[in-house]
Amino acid sequence: MAAVVAIVGRPNVGKSTLFNRLTRSRRALVDDLPGVTRDRLYGSAELEGRRVTLVDTGGFDPPADQAFASEVHAQVELALAEADLILFLTDGRVGVSPLDHQVAERLRRTAKPVILAVNKVDGPELEAAAAEFHALGLEPVHFISAAHGHGVRGLVEALAAALPPEAEAEAEAGDQAVRLALIGRPNVGKSSLVNALVGGPRVVVSRVPGTTRDAVDTPLSAGGRDYLLIDTAGIRRLGRVKRGLEKAAVFRSLRAVERAQVVALVMDAAEGVTDQDLNLAGQAVEAHRGLILVLNKWDRLADQPRRREQVLAQVERAQRFAPWAPVLTTSALTGRGVAGLLPAAAEIHDQMGRRVETGPLNRALRELVEAHQPAVRRGRRLKLYYATQVGVHPPTVVVFANDPGQVHFSYRRYLVNGLRRFMGLSRSPLRLVLRPRGRRR
Repeated sequence: MAAVVAIVGRPNVGKSTLFNRLTRSRRALVDDLPGVTRDRLYGSAELEGRRVTLVDTGGFDPPADQAFASEVHAQVELALAEADLILFLTDGRVGVSPLDHQVAERLRRTAKPVILAVNKVDGPELEAAAAEFHALGLEPVHFISAAHGHGVRGLVEALAAALPPEAEAEAEAGDQAVRLALIGRPNVGKSSLVNALVGGPRVVVSRVPGTTRDAVDTPLSAGGRDYLLIDTAGIRRLGRVKRGLEKAAVFRSLRAVERAQVVALVMDAAEGVTDQDLNLAGQAVEAHRGLILVLNKWDRLADQPRRREQVLAQVERAQRFAPWAPVLTTSALTGRGVAGLLPAAAEIHDQMGRRVETGPLNRALRELVEAHQPAVRRGRRLKLYYATQVGVHPPTVVVFANDPGQVHFSYRRYLVNGLRRFMGLSRSPLRLVLRPRGRRR
């Protein structure tokens, strides 16, 4: 396992900005409003050639009147418990506060190595003004600007030197992990499902819609397989999304679909399948991702058999454009059905990595064409010459034709379904690309 480095500090000192710089990403939300980060946010970073897992946390001890204050505090404590190294970030413009002294004392009690960095210090003059941070008793003090990069190089060297020795025979399994993104409307139980899968409070759960803002990654091993669970912000119809933080969170959720191999669309069984659920499923299908339809809160319909039949009928209609997508009924509250989610994702992942030789693939194409000839359009019949598989995750097949633009969408669907059956992709989508003969890849 990679070493874990947790970034902690008061609210609004620039933890997410530094996280984004070190991970070379924009995964953490950054805003001048204190309390933007609520959950632990994981990312991979390289420190002097050493791969580490970086953890961005909410502000240490947020004001009691701030929403989710107790939950955020619990997330910080969990980050400290799993960290191998702690990066304590402070604000050089504000100066040392009583809370900084309290945090420093709390970190000393962890008996773990702590690196102190003073952020928002852009030059020697500000360094002199920020010298008071030596009073925290954590030496040496690193003066940096996460926004502009000043001093970050020296901080990285100090972090790398303080890391624990690498475990022998350590193997990076990140590329082998099944990347499973949980998407859905707000308050359908995505975070509760993650917590049920990992057996603990990995992410903040609240009845308030919109609690999750970042796409939160959770590594997990189960049944001999490695998984990466990606919990995302609830996605409302874009017309109803407020500008600013909520819109940024929604776009991060949509990008999480691109990072994932398999998408679990979590729906509220009590509300049934909504238009927004269908829209989100369509986005996963268009991205050629594996798809699992999850009816969460199924226990709420325990004494309503007629309503259950209605909801299942709605899901069956939704499956028409994704017939490979399995349907699971779950209750994150009771744990019912949750155990089936990871095996389903693993099965889809394995099918999406399947390869078929060109010869058998072309025989299957010929049989499909012989069984159902394409229609004649404008006096010209479509000819399909040969096929070859060019990729996996998703399985991608290129078919060369005399006039690809002549292929009707219904015939394309016929070819996709036929090739999926031949390739044994009962739970996987197939990406079909039509090209004119003679065009090189």
